[in-house]
Amino acid sequence: MALPTPHGDKLKALLQNDKLPNGDRKRIEKAVRQYHQWLKKLTRVSSDSHCVTEALDLLNEYRTFLDLEVVFDSDDDFLYRQKGQLKLDNTVIEEFLPLLVACTFPQISENFSIGPHSCFAALYFTSTIGTAITVPGAQARTKDQDFTISKRLYLRASFDPEHLVAVDRLEANLGYLCAECKTNLDKTMFQEACATAHDVKTAVPGAKYLLLCEWLDMTPISTAGTDVDEVLILRKAKRLGSQVRSAFATRAGRVSKRQEYAAHLSKHPFSSEVFERFLSHVRALLENRVPDEGDALSRGYF
Repeated sequence: MALPTPHGDKLKALLQNDKLPNGDRKRIEKAVRQYHQWLKKLTRVSSDSHCVTEALDLLNEYRTFLDLEVVFDSDDDFLYRQKGQLKLDNTVIEEFLPLLVACTFPQISENFSIGPHSCFAALYFTSTIGTAITVPGAQARTKDQDFTISKRLYLRASFDPEHLVAVDRLEANLGYLCAECKTNLDKTMFQEACATAHDVKTAVPGAKYLLLCEWLDMTPISTAGTDVDEVLILRKAKRLGSQVRSAFATRAGRVSKRQEYAAHLSKHPFSSEVFERFLSHVRALLENRVPDEGDALSRGYF
């Protein structure tokens, strides 16, 4: 199955952006070349016990290049100031996760869609008793997810028990694991994710919902009272303070703070331990199945 390329798509779109300064065009062209080399190396990572370590080394190398040499070192301020809208950074994770999962669990990529998808959240009907209707007006509400392990779902709804005429046909992806990927996680983002997790688990009670962030920008809150299974802090670190980041908006400020920023990235690389924990959630889904009597009696619980 061909895996999605959200980061590559963003790089291509940026090259077509009329607002991109001429001085940055060469930087992005270089980033495209590095991106293709990064992908090529990732596809060569062997599916063994060293898979995560090797893949994380490549991820850290590419992201440091992108964050520091492409965006931070730019002579113009466009790339840094607009990076939230351009989404160059968090789409790297969106593209990396499917590759990591496909490498670790090849059987999943053969049978499920892996990567960003719009997933089924609810089913509702637009028909009313006061109108002359022939179909129930079935509609599927979907929600975009940054990462999913999902399966294509096909539904039909009709007032005819034989489904011979007037049928509503719906398609959507059914998410068994959904994850939101954030660069910086604040309280508002956390609350929004909790609402999304509730929709996901109302539609698929056995699904998992994870919230991934690189940098924590809030006081940790327990997920026990929410439908979020876990928040994973990929770099095990908090975001740089606003008193430091305020200087980054200008070229002069970035030059003066470059050493501090580079040290922060070097000190807090993506953690293989946290990515292993992410994969443990995937593994738990694979091992989860409907219990039978023999299993329950041998374990003593179900």
